[in-house]
Amino acid sequence: MSLTSRLSLLAVLSLGSFAARADINMPVGVTPISRDVYGLHMLIFYICCVIGVAVFGVMFYSMFKHRKSKGAVAADFHESTLVEIVWTAVPLFILIAMAIPAAKTLIAMEDTSDAEVTVKITGYQWKWHYEYLDSGIEFYSNLNAEHNAARQVGSGIDVSQFDNYLKDVDNPLVLPVGKKVRFLHTSADVIHSWWVPDLAVKKDAIPGFINENWALIEEPGTYRGKCTELCGRDHGFMPVVVKALPAEEYDAWVAENTQAEEAMIADSGDGASAAVAAVDDDREWAMDELVAIGEGVYAQQCASCHQADGAGIEGAFPAITGSAIATGDHAAHIDIVYSGKAGSAMAAFADRLSNSDMAAVLTYQRNALGNAVGDTIQPSAIKALR
Repeated sequence: MSLTSRLSLLAVLSLGSFAARADINMPVGVTPISRDVYGLHMLIFYICCVIGVAVFGVMFYSMFKHRKSKGAVAADFHESTLVEIVWTAVPLFILIAMAIPAAKTLIAMEDTSDAEVTVKITGYQWKWHYEYLDSGIEFYSNLNAEHNAARQVGSGIDVSQFDNYLKDVDNPLVLPVGKKVRFLHTSADVIHSWWVPDLAVKKDAIPGFINENWALIEEPGTYRGKCTELCGRDHGFMPVVVKALPAEEYDAWVAENTQAEEAMIADSGDGASAAVAAVDDDREWAMDELVAIGEGVYAQQCASCHQADGAGIEGAFPAITGSAIATGDHAAHIDIVYSGKAGSAMAAFADRLSNSDMAAVLTYQRNALGNAVGDTIQPSAIKALR
């Protein structure tokens, strides 16, 4: 075997070994589509390796064999029809060979028919909302509260104590193993993108549009991803966590959470839930009770922009501490949280928070973070706006 052949073989083997490392390469994944995508990735990678080695091998061989110091003389010809045909036909055949399996995989990725579970995924700045259209379960998924507190400027918290720092959430998306799951993607504000590498699922969430794809997870486990569309200041802090459960465990989870949804205090509806909601929203809450609940809501919903201490970020997000809104008239304070502020990063929380949670966080803002107004905002005031 010639030196050039040996070097070419060594290059291909080295590149293949490098690409096969799990920590730097595309994951094989746990769905049929993810394995197809991985197979295509590796096939095309090796084809490119062979092409690269062949082209540079011929080039280096030609320069070495026909160098001027050995008395080489340039051939006297202008063109070769055969060479023109060969270097046009060969790349064409290679492209066709790659395009056929790639097209099959792309078509399969878009085939959401016969799905057994449908989940609507809505992106928010900066969280995800999951709605199971088959069972009526819905919830928000936020960055883990401890991680969120640790990342704040000046928190002084040692982040090395956390597993999966900034990659964990309070409510993961729970999915069944062995069932085809259809995802519907949209957004409530700006463009987001929902991505889980192990599922080979990545789709833009665009306001006013519904995009769809699917996954059939074959192995139980926890799979992590993130938003991959630059969507604002906290783009890097809206991870995706998918928890895949065996079918029996998933069915038990659905049953448990369906019962919880039915028993949950609702802002409207019929029967016992409506009665409980009316009592809860209409009763007079104590300030201590509201402040205690509001502290948790503030940490999860408000601290990202206005900071944990309420100081805000100059030129970007106003301070809560000493704010004319937070220390002024009830109506103005309620309105900006309930309806948001057009043309700014202040989103509307009318659909994100219950009456009690909104009243609690408003009361917390007025009586904590350096403010001491001494009044409360009751859930009944929010209920009146619905």
